[in-house]
Amino acid sequence: VISIPLPFFGGIGGASKCGILVKGGNYLEALSKTGVAVFDKTGTLTKGVFKVTHTTPADGVTEADLLESAALAESFSNHPISKSLREACPGLDAKRASDAQEIAGHGVKTQVDGHTVLAGNARLMAKLGLTVPDVPQTGTIVHVAIDGRDAGYLLIADVVKPHSAQAIKGLKQAGVRKTVMLTGDAEPVAKTVSAELGLDEYHAGLLPGDKVDQIEKLIAEKRPKENLAFVGDGINDAPVLSRADIGIAMGALGSDAAIEAADVVLMDDDPAKIALAMRIARRTKGIVYQNIVFALAIKAACLLLGALGIANMWAAIFADVGVMVLAVLNATRALYTKDLVKKDKLD
Repeated sequence: VISIPLPFFGGIGGASKCGILVKGGNYLEALSKTGVAVFDKTGTLTKGVFKVTHTTPADGVTEADLLESAALAESFSNHPISKSLREACPGLDAKRASDAQEIAGHGVKTQVDGHTVLAGNARLMAKLGLTVPDVPQTGTIVHVAIDGRDAGYLLIADVVKPHSAQAIKGLKQAGVRKTVMLTGDAEPVAKTVSAELGLDEYHAGLLPGDKVDQIEKLIAEKRPKENLAFVGDGINDAPVLSRADIGIAMGALGSDAAIEAADVVLMDDDPAKIALAMRIARRTKGIVYQNIVFALAIKAACLLLGALGIANMWAAIFADVGVMVLAVLNATRALYTKDLVKKDKLD
């Protein structure tokens, strides 16, 4: 009775010290059997924050002028892309921009310092009769035109979390057989992120319902006695988190629905903690087996010796109380995770 619950309590406590909230011993045991890890992209493997990653001004235009014109043109919009442009060019006086017009599905048209600035996609440039170059990089392209002339373009992309690659590597080292990414983003973006992180498989252009369908397929394909873990953060991920064998949510910026539906919550949104959680789960399970084997072996030996008239009362007390005390002391080992954290950092 004591040999099994106490190590799980210790494992849950040790995981919580590392910022990993496990909602029960059964989920800790399920985590130890994870063979397939499936990730949402935005907010899980990436920061979910758009950032200007590249600027290409046209001839006669400086990078500063291009960025400033785009930021002022988008200064009236609350779109995440517009926000990323303003953040890339802080301290601008929004009063320099006026008469902003949003062109649905194309971009914006704004008067900046008396000049007409248009910022948007290639379709917007085509309406002006401007030919824009094909951009090989993946991400959102914002083309800029000033007074009807091409001024260049900016590349805006979601930034990959610094520990995401380490997380995938750590899972491979922890024994995860397959890593998969599910995203609603376009194929080129998904392919780039997947290649950068070393994922085994990815599926792009998915709606929330499509993600559930993909999880069903992956569950059907997994090996016997192997669990599938899904890692997500958004409200749209809640159905998938519930359907997976083990649902893991991002706790810092994740939605309340995702946290409620998940079995494990990473409080600092660090995907690298998943491999650490698996190591904690596997060591906890090992301690449980140690306690069971030790307790049963000692009691069996005492019963045999007692039947032969060799064991006395002190042997019986040791087989009962003594084994219980040793099982409790062994279970406390699950609380200490410093060695696992250190190994995780070294890896």
